[in-house]
Amino acid sequence: GDPGPEEAVSDDSSRHGGRVRSFPHERGNWATHVYLPCRAQEEFLELLELLVSRARTYVSSLAAMEEFHLSLSQCVVLPYHWIGPFVRALKERLATFHRFFCVADQVKVYTNENKTRTFVGLEVSAGHFQLLELVSEVDRALEEFDLPTFYKDPSFHISLAWCVGDLSSRLEGRCLQELQDIVDRFEDSALLLRVQWEEIRCKSGNKYFSFPLR
Repeated sequence: GDPGPEEAVSDDSSRHGGRVRSFPHERGNWATHVYLPCRAQEEFLELLELLVSRARTYVSSLAAMEEFHLSLSQCVVLPYHWIGPFVRALKERLATFHRFFCVADQVKVYTNENKTRTFVGLEVSAGHFQLLELVSEVDRALEEFDLPTFYKDPSFHISLAWCVGDLSSRLEGRCLQELQDIVDRFEDSALLLRVQWEEIRCKSGNKYFSFPLR
């Protein structure tokens, strides 16, 4: 449905773990993100606990993600009155897509563009083509509103844990290899890390919109 009335948003970094916004909040502008939500099974959370526990021996401030997703857009800024038209444009462009599988089993370290946060994620090793097709349609919807499109050569991934600052040098190399070994040895990891996508979501401010895949 169309978005409801605007609600005030405060920007207190202490409320979100010291993370810094990549752009300041302005009244009437809504941070907007298109993504595939990932439902965490119990076994996935067990694997996550093992990975975070090992990674914390290299970076003690690492925190596990509480929700999991795969991004199909950057975080962009939408004026409030554009949310409804943007959501409708997305719905139209994504209507023909079917459910599909990805395999996300390659541990990788990422930083955001301004190097204020570091992430440990699982990169997709199968299902890349379908994701590029989805991104192409999301990009076209973004272009209709003169918004930035997705990265040119994206590394599709599910973030598992994060920390403040650029600590990628501590997590790469030996740590990364140890984390990959945990994934490779984890019981039923081949089945566990084969993810079926059933819906696409758009989050704009505090509003969520769902686009079920066929």
